[in-house]
Amino acid sequence: MSATFENRSLVVPGDVLYEGRIRTGDNTFRTQGKVYATRIGLVNYNRNMVSVIALEAGFNPLSGDLVIGDVIDIELGKWIVDIDADTPANLNLPDAIDAPYRSNIVMPEILDVGDTVVAKIVDMDRRRTPILSILGRGLGKVTEGFTVRLTPSKIPRLIGKKGSMVNMILKETGCNIVIGQNGRILIHGQNREQEVIAISVIEKIEREAHISGLTNRVQEYLRNLKVEKDE
Repeated sequence: MSATFENRSLVVPGDVLYEGRIRTGDNTFRTQGKVYATRIGLVNYNRNMVSVIALEAGFNPLSGDLVIGDVIDIELGKWIVDIDADTPANLNLPDAIDAPYRSNIVMPEILDVGDTVVAKIVDMDRRRTPILSILGRGLGKVTEGFTVRLTPSKIPRLIGKKGSMVNMILKETGCNIVIGQNGRILIHGQNREQEVIAISVIEKIEREAHISGLTNRVQEYLRNLKVEKDE
């Protein structure tokens, strides 16, 4: 019974990840006593489980996820929000204003098509349509900053262990950063220079998330950017 790769190694579909008894996690399957990968990604051996962190996987919405999305349509009593999932999400009026629907409410005055929102997935309906809420601290219509995108499966690398990576970026750039599990990231800095640095770091993580030692490289990258700025 043993692992067949180093932890965080790049694997492809069909690679044997483990021989013997172990729990199977995301993007793996077991047959004839062996565990195989089903996606390209990083193998992760965690305690008594083996999984693969997919490098190019789309967003699989789950209840409790924080997401950033755009209003793409308005229907009776609800907004339709694009969160980069297979199915657009629904934001019902009571989950936006904490009050029941009334016919005299002008919904575009609250949220209009094209508006961006920070929301939480509070439920999934029978058709697996995500149900959103913008009630709560840090949620609601975005009024400042802009969004950039990261492959959703790489979001854990942006956050880092116990928030180590994102906290370093926050400290070094001075930007406010909101991370959506759907791969959208809201950035707002005190000036354009701070925002450009934050974007550069996120782009680096997008390119190098599959390579070990990422935190140290990002730390060095930020240090070099600061030196260049001071020269």
